[in-house]
Amino acid sequence: MENKITTMEQGMQRRTELLLGKDNLEKIQSARVLIFGVGGVGSWCAEGLVRSGVRNITIVDSDRVCASNCNRQLMATSRTIGEVKVDALRQRLLEINPDANIIAYQKIYQAETAEEFHMEEYDFIIDAIDSLKDKADLILRATALPKHITFVSSMGAALRRDPFMIRKTEFWKVDGDPLARCLRKRFKKNKTFPQRKFMCVYSEEKPMQNMGDQRLVEDEWCSNKAQINGSLCHITASFGMAIAGIVINHIID
Repeated sequence: MENKITTMEQGMQRRTELLLGKDNLEKIQSARVLIFGVGGVGSWCAEGLVRSGVRNITIVDSDRVCASNCNRQLMATSRTIGEVKVDALRQRLLEINPDANIIAYQKIYQAETAEEFHMEEYDFIIDAIDSLKDKADLILRATALPKHITFVSSMGAALRRDPFMIRKTEFWKVDGDPLARCLRKRFKKNKTFPQRKFMCVYSEEKPMQNMGDQRLVEDEWCSNKAQINGSLCHITASFGMAIAGIVINHIID
């Protein structure tokens, strides 16, 4: 997409340019970002990036919006229940910046579909997916790409409530996160390892236990979930915005 800046977009980004300068804003606007998973973490990451000036974003998710998404996912409202998540989020992002280039794929990331996404064409790849098997595959593939492609991964955001314990660090240094522990165990068992270091957003808070009845959140669109964990918007959104911050800071640094 040609990076032709409109009057509306110039007005929208005045404060970003005031803080970071014109050259850095132009770098942000030209960055290409691919986000896998646009739930409680990925949706807020996408919004943070668009509002900060990123114009070229591809979003990937296979699900539809369900009522139980409305407590934490950006595009999930009473109006969008039943809609394809990536379509609802794309509409939201284009309402913020109509000149953005938002590509939406209603697909699931897995080993069998990985080649369809042409990850080598992007500057940043964001992992915000839940499945352990698919997350491990994405990590291995993304870290095998050329080093100029930055990969950032979200660890577990569910079962937490303290936003002040959210941190960032390199994957092998993540401490106290069961998802990271399971991923490392899987890599060691299979003797396949990420080919380079990558940053993660995680929480040092010890995961809570679900206190309610899991059946209360089952509905037409979510009934295929094997395990449903409780989660809160101020945590998942903080994860997403933290990842957006990593991307923006990487661009300007």
